[in-house]
Amino acid sequence: MDKTKKFFAVNEKNWGHRWGYKDSAFVSKGDKTVSLTGNRYEICAKNLPGLIPFAEDVLGIKVLPNPQIKEVEKKYVANQKLNQPFMDDLVSVFDEDRFSSSDKERLLHSHGQTTSDEVYKVLYSKLETFTDLVFYIESEEEAKTLISLAKKHDVCLVPYGGGTSVSNALKIPKNEKRMVVSVDTRRMNKIESVDEENLLATVQCGVLGVDLERKLQAMGYTSGHEPDSIEFSTLGGWISTNASGMKKHRYGNIEDIVQNITLITPEGTINQIKPLTRSSIGVKTQNLIFGSEGNFGIITKATIKIHKKPEASTFESILFHNWEDGVSFMKKVARSNLVPASSRLMDNSMVRFASALKEEKVGSKKLLESIKNFFVFKIKGFNPKKCVVAIFKMEGSSQEVLYQKKNLKVLAKEFNPVFAGSGQGKSGYNLTLAIAYIRDFFMDQNIIGETLESAVPWSDVIKVSEAVTRKLKELHKANNLPGSFLFGSRLSKVYHSGACMYNTIAMSFRGVENPEKVFGEIEHALRKTIIENGGSISHHHGVGKLRKDFIPNMVSEGSVQVVKDIKNSQDPTNVFGVANNVFSD
Repeated sequence: MDKTKKFFAVNEKNWGHRWGYKDSAFVSKGDKTVSLTGNRYEICAKNLPGLIPFAEDVLGIKVLPNPQIKEVEKKYVANQKLNQPFMDDLVSVFDEDRFSSSDKERLLHSHGQTTSDEVYKVLYSKLETFTDLVFYIESEEEAKTLISLAKKHDVCLVPYGGGTSVSNALKIPKNEKRMVVSVDTRRMNKIESVDEENLLATVQCGVLGVDLERKLQAMGYTSGHEPDSIEFSTLGGWISTNASGMKKHRYGNIEDIVQNITLITPEGTINQIKPLTRSSIGVKTQNLIFGSEGNFGIITKATIKIHKKPEASTFESILFHNWEDGVSFMKKVARSNLVPASSRLMDNSMVRFASALKEEKVGSKKLLESIKNFFVFKIKGFNPKKCVVAIFKMEGSSQEVLYQKKNLKVLAKEFNPVFAGSGQGKSGYNLTLAIAYIRDFFMDQNIIGETLESAVPWSDVIKVSEAVTRKLKELHKANNLPGSFLFGSRLSKVYHSGACMYNTIAMSFRGVENPEKVFGEIEHALRKTIIENGGSISHHHGVGKLRKDFIPNMVSEGSVQVVKDIKNSQDPTNVFGVANNVFSD
């Protein structure tokens, strides 16, 4: 096969170090109006006059027409550490189109999408550690052969999916002295089989989420798993981080969707032979692979549940007077057994942020918007600086969707809300995939932002948001940072006992030395605050290296030892030395 036709991570389609596709980027139009280029998203090509004024108001700084920091053109890449006997064997076994030692490929595979510690550094400074070779596996047999060679020659392998990690999981350990090979799985992207009777599909683990859905929907099915990173993350990545998707209330989290996993380790193969329905067969070793973060081996394929495409789909949005009412309402929804496929609550900061992404209204649309605002803020008495919004996506049969919509109205009634309609709800969801590009637009202004997600009990949701706000205010002042800061909370998934809580932060670092270091210290302190007030390390992004300091707050020493013993049994020479989670780097 022609090498130019095979997938390589460095290509003309994707930005690479930045988020997303090259045809998509927020750009300033010179009059405080911005626009998203391209045509991939609903928001593309629309004039957005509110985003820059919102940022200036919240952050207390001026957003200037031109970038305030310059991207490094010639990016630093350290010299390769080559294990020549390994390379000799590799060349003798595999075609040359399976691997690349180019600096661009090596650099791209040496980081994920953690804002301050990875993306900021690679764009404006430099990374510290690098992979030495990138290998593209195309089959399970190739994975086995590669692992065997790495074990023979004492080479470190780092599994790589879509590169969307936000936990420093792809960061090469500083103490790693061996040759490091990044194993890119994205050429393993096929659906191997579909069982239409039992509604199961066996899928290779390098498939991108968006491609998996496209292929399934062409056959009339869906997996139902839609993380915000669906365009760029892989099935194997979802399993290794123990991921969750937007519509988990209908289809489940990744551990509910996946029925079997094949993991190739230096000592053999871990998978379940049968059955693939729920069963009592002792300790299910496949459950140990969820959240394994590349420490044990290479995930090559998985059998997942699939569903007929839903008969009906609709949206809803409900406006509440304050965060407390919104949280109380979402708790009622979670315990009602009629939870919509996707259920979200945005606090006031996030509501104003979403409003800042509305296109410029003219003529009758502008008049209608004024009438709506008059009704909500004057007639109904909502405070524009306090109100919050819950948005929902409902899927299923027409009857299911109808019942869910009625249930929302019954549960919300006691809070004297305003039902804002399906259009507002749909608009909120349409922003999901486009919002990630905003980070890079503002990063050029030396504004750094990040999202800290956590699983939080209902009893602590409000306490966490208040504690993090106080701590962020204290840290912003202590570091003498310019202007002010953005802090916003949202609940993206609900459970019987708690919720997935996102806390978004952003602040300017103009004139600040080592901004990535300062931001990293602030972020670490805020994660500690979340944990001290009842939250967890993470709900679905994983631990990686970014959050591993907090493992003792989450699990017992005995639990840590069990994981280490499993590692020792399957990878005694530490071929997979990525050192995430409980493992030292």
